[in-house]
Amino acid sequence: MRTSLSILLILALLLTGCQVTPTPASGDATTPGAGDEPAGSLEALTIAMGFMPNIQFAPMYVALERGYFAEEGLDITLDYGMETDLLERLAAEQIKFAIGSGDQVILARAQGLPVQYVLNWYRRFPVCIVAMADSGIETIDDLVGKTVGIPVTFGASYIGWMGFVKAVGLDPQAVNLQTIGYTQVASLVEGRVDAAVVYAQNEPVQLRTAGHDINVFYLDEYTALISNGIITNDVTAEEEPELVRAVVRAFLRGLEDTLADPDAAFEIARRAIPEMDDETAVLQRAVLDESIEFWRSERAGATDPRAWEASVTLLNEMGLLATEVDPETLYSNGFLPEEQ
Repeated sequence: MRTSLSILLILALLLTGCQVTPTPASGDATTPGAGDEPAGSLEALTIAMGFMPNIQFAPMYVALERGYFAEEGLDITLDYGMETDLLERLAAEQIKFAIGSGDQVILARAQGLPVQYVLNWYRRFPVCIVAMADSGIETIDDLVGKTVGIPVTFGASYIGWMGFVKAVGLDPQAVNLQTIGYTQVASLVEGRVDAAVVYAQNEPVQLRTAGHDINVFYLDEYTALISNGIITNDVTAEEEPELVRAVVRAFLRGLEDTLADPDAAFEIARRAIPEMDDETAVLQRAVLDESIEFWRSERAGATDPRAWEASVTLLNEMGLLATEVDPETLYSNGFLPEEQ
């Protein structure tokens, strides 16, 4: 249970607006397998990640170990940590790149911060509603009058829930929404809630791996919202477009390799996550398989204008935007490799 809870907390934090900041050298992960080019000839660049090394970052680890960033002339440091002002620091040019979610970009732009999303990693917004198969919840209408647990009433979990009820026409007042922290698995198994808002790549995997039958309602089947990707600031995008293209190209190669050969990607990720033991690896391998289904797309890295429009509309209706935000200012597909 400790292993499962650890993974749950890590992944959930990534989806609830977790921010990162530079950490001491002992907390950094520099480029492994950077090829034969001398490190001194490479441009040092930090990419702010998420809470700690995790299987979720497999494409990045693949790109690093196989030297794709080095081939672009970059010596990458992955910076882990938890901070509340990531996009402020990105806007202030203290860092040039970060992994973050689309809703955070929208909120930042509404506050006047010049940041933009340059690569879509997650094609599907990874939030879903889960119920045990014997709960009697087989359709969306069955949620009426039931108790639904949610970790917190902010961040991606809450945005996902609000997007879900809006898209399916469910009156939120007809559901007993309860804040339960990151105890969704235990709360479901022990019957403390009828259903729960969860991270789609984590709790469903844990429950199925443990042998439980579940019913899942995936948010992306009802509405399009922007999830995680690579973010930069306007100055970097405008003054160093080739640098942005280089980061995008290298990461996409790692992503494509991961999709093509998950077994090899998993072994690379294990080397980047020293605390992963054989027992932990079983669940994390299942998490990687599920994650891959959220990363696949017809054009890797491309962001959907309609998803940005839907995300802006939802956040505005939730009262989270102090000013109007033009969806076209939030992202660019112009740094992606040309389609072949």
